Amino acid sequence: MTVSDRLDSLPATREHWRLVVLSGLGWMFDAMDVGLVGFVLVGIGRDWHLKATDLGLILSAGFFGLFVGALGAGRLADRYGRRALFLATLLIYSLGTGLSALAWNLPSLLLFRFIAGLGLGGELPVASALVSEFAPATARGRMLVILESFWAYGWILAAIVGLGIVPTLPVWGWRVAFAVGALPALAVLYLRRRLPESPRYLAVTGHVDEAISIVRQLEQAAGVAPVALEPTPAAQAARASTWERLARLWSRPLVRRTLMLWLLWFGIVFSYYGVFTWLPQLLVARGLTVARSFTYVFITTLAQIPGYFSAAYLVDRWGRKPTLVLYLLGSAVAAYLLGNAGTAPILVLWGCLLSFFNLGAWGVVYTYTPELYPTPLRASGAGAAAAFGRIAGIIAPYLTPWLLSSAGLSQPAVFALFMAVFVLTALDVLLLGEETRGEPLERIAPTELAATPLR
Repeated sequence: MTVSDRLDSLPATREHWRLVVLSGLGWMFDAMDVGLVGFVLVGIGRDWHLKATDLGLILSAGFFGLFVGALGAGRLADRYGRRALFLATLLIYSLGTGLSALAWNLPSLLLFRFIAGLGLGGELPVASALVSEFAPATARGRMLVILESFWAYGWILAAIVGLGIVPTLPVWGWRVAFAVGALPALAVLYLRRRLPESPRYLAVTGHVDEAISIVRQLEQAAGVAPVALEPTPAAQAARASTWERLARLWSRPLVRRTLMLWLLWFGIVFSYYGVFTWLPQLLVARGLTVARSFTYVFITTLAQIPGYFSAAYLVDRWGRKPTLVLYLLGSAVAAYLLGNAGTAPILVLWGCLLSFFNLGAWGVVYTYTPELYPTPLRASGAGAAAAFGRIAGIIAPYLTPWLLSSAGLSQPAVFALFMAVFVLTALDVLLLGEETRGEPLERIAPTELAATPLR
């Protein structure tokens, strides 16, 4: 039995869930930062007399950081380890968010949002790779969707801060909001110092004794007797260059998976950030007060939680592929209904439906992505897919106000565009995706795939 075999055969223990919680807390504050931007744009635009397109640049600067962070951190995590990058990305995020509170003009804020995006973009694919490599095969989907569910708690915190601080502090509200987002993340950074490195990563990079030591701790936590473990051959891909790694992602054994994931990430990021980062502004444009619009966004945010937990239930019972297709199509229907909502209560109803399906789909995306790549390429593959998606994150926040103002489209027409993107993304998964439910990682993506000769 190898280290990977043993990890998949163990039951889920308190140590596994501790890893999920400590990873999830950082994820929560990352989400809080993204959510806060949507709430503070109103205050920033008012204080600095900015146009809607200028506010879109603030969002796009953060997403450009997400793109660079996801691409760079994935490669570094495969080279230097998951744990080191896990800690570094949270520190960078905290620094960027704290500096955002001190911004003195638009260019300085764009720079600080880029730095915050670097940390956020790097943490998410590395965190999902780390948890997927610890989780037993039968519980992997549930654990990763629960990890992603911390995103909802971050948005809820963002809504609470947005409701409690931004409207009540007309001048300093948005600065205080950014400071509140930075400080708790530093506490999580302190707690994470005791997290172990991924045993799978240690095994394939030649640190077999360290990997076995961590497996023994998990065996002890599960109350089972230790078993003899065979060494795992070290993978040369761990020392490959960035371009060699990208080339391997598009090699013949992995090309279908990479194409499916890149299209999936682009579609879901484009639709999510095109809708949710502008939702408070869109509500204000419909004649609601800032406080009232924030209240409605808070209500729709609460619907994310049952969306995550329903997906967590289905993903290990029904499967990744059918669950993801269902939730993407549900998002498409909800986006169309939201764009055509006439009254405030109906708008909240369809907003809740969109939150339910869309965030449930996100939970499956973060489960599915790291499973499809071998361990030496897992963080690089997840990071590259996320980075390609972040290109859509750069485009969408700027495109939405442009479509509504310069292009003269109505809100129903813009939301119809997002509906179409959701449908096309579901077709991508349906036609190119493959099922991974309950399969050991090494059976889904053997380590040998990382060393396939490039042609």
